[in-house]
Amino acid sequence: MDVRSLMRRSATFHADQLAVIEGDTRLTYEQAWTRGLRMANALLALGLEPGDRVAVLEDNTYESVDFFCGTAAANLVRVPLYPRNSRDAHHHMLAHTGCRAVVVSQSHADALRGLVDEVESLEHMIVRGHDYEDWLAGFPVTDPDPAVDQDDYFIIRHTGGTTGPSKGVAYTHKTWLDAGRDWFFAFPPVQKGDVCQHAGPISHGSGYFFTPIWLGGGVNLLVKTFEPSEVIETMERERVAYGFLVPTMLNAIAREATATERDWRHLKVLQVGGSPIADDTALLARDVFGDVLFQGYGQTEAVPITMMGPTEWFSQVEGSNPLRSAGRPLPFGDLAILDPDTHQELPIGDEGEIAIRCDGQMLGFWDNDVATAERMHDGWVLSGDIGRLDTNGYLYVLDRKDDMIISGGFNIWPAELENVLTTHPDVIEAAVFGIPSERWGESPYGVVTVTGDATVTSNELIELCAEQLGSYKKPAHVEVTTEPLPKSPVGKLARKQLREPHWLGHDRRVAGN
Repeated sequence: MDVRSLMRRSATFHADQLAVIEGDTRLTYEQAWTRGLRMANALLALGLEPGDRVAVLEDNTYESVDFFCGTAAANLVRVPLYPRNSRDAHHHMLAHTGCRAVVVSQSHADALRGLVDEVESLEHMIVRGHDYEDWLAGFPVTDPDPAVDQDDYFIIRHTGGTTGPSKGVAYTHKTWLDAGRDWFFAFPPVQKGDVCQHAGPISHGSGYFFTPIWLGGGVNLLVKTFEPSEVIETMERERVAYGFLVPTMLNAIAREATATERDWRHLKVLQVGGSPIADDTALLARDVFGDVLFQGYGQTEAVPITMMGPTEWFSQVEGSNPLRSAGRPLPFGDLAILDPDTHQELPIGDEGEIAIRCDGQMLGFWDNDVATAERMHDGWVLSGDIGRLDTNGYLYVLDRKDDMIISGGFNIWPAELENVLTTHPDVIEAAVFGIPSERWGESPYGVVTVTGDATVTSNELIELCAEQLGSYKKPAHVEVTTEPLPKSPVGKLARKQLREPHWLGHDRRVAGN
């Protein structure tokens, strides 16, 4: 099986049914797939061939569906770029995946300006401007009908890099379909006409839901800009059945003044993912929306591996605490707790590194054998998270092996911020770590040692990070001191020593307490 064939089949069977909603725009399956065929032929007319990588930088709009369908129809490999990333990050993602073309909305075009001349493989940039509809209409609706194998690559999504650039995780047609199957395994079945609201970018976690909803004859509703009051209004008006939300989004809509007054009888699933969820957020959302909350655990490299629905999540289980857990392993995957040093499996109850094996996992990072060797062992994907399993099979995520910060569902690596902070002439050394945040789950926090005559301020350093890495990665605060930062006996920066006081009173050292 391949994504293209299944999407085409669904477009045929559900031709006259509603497929896409964005604002006032509504497209049937026939209309959406026809636009996708035009996009496929537009890309192939550039000289692209099946298997070539094509990037896209856009928001959640109905035009984004053109690209999703078009790359599938032409058997091209979709490479999402992320609007909140820096220009350097865009450059890296385009270059190391060898993208030959990029499609970008007019609103984000400045972020890619000049990259066609800078990225060796990049030959074409298509800007969706005011003439986009006329341009698209100029291409035929004939199906290019390329040969597709289930092991052909379908999409390359990027995860954060530690001390270096981000890494690409390639999904084949099969692994993308397997991941979609596992996401929906525990959910109530998708019925024809069910609406799935994408309040977060389909380039991120919500994108996992797009294909299963399309294949099930449902409706993908795209939210261009997240505004809690508008999201609530749309959920009720369009009778939304499914949604993917990071905890900060769920918290925001659950606290909307009118949320408790609305009719939520149509809701089936609010999937919470991207970062651990706080107990009070989960309990509040349950009170507002009813028994529709699902949560699980996984990573871009291997997702999902655990899942549980509302009945289990909020239940009382002897010997377990489901509310504080990430659920139990799905039936199509395997999960183990390994010794971080020896990679030997540990007994139930012991704390160690969470390791994952599932059908939707990566085979390795794109064109990065070194990083692959670090994150894979004997078929297992090493998560970098520390956790434990209890006797009932519940997984508890306790800490991180590395120093990654998950803020609002985005991965942020301290080294990225530290490298930027130390470019300032007043800064001698820098340390960045995650601290609890009511709004984002975690936020980056920086401590810098400066020269004795330094005049630099915290705000200046925060803005420096925003300029270099994007606003979502900037620290919530930067503490400025003339004192040396703590080190280990071998001279390594002791981030955990700086981090620990901020997490006092929390029984785990990751967001979601």
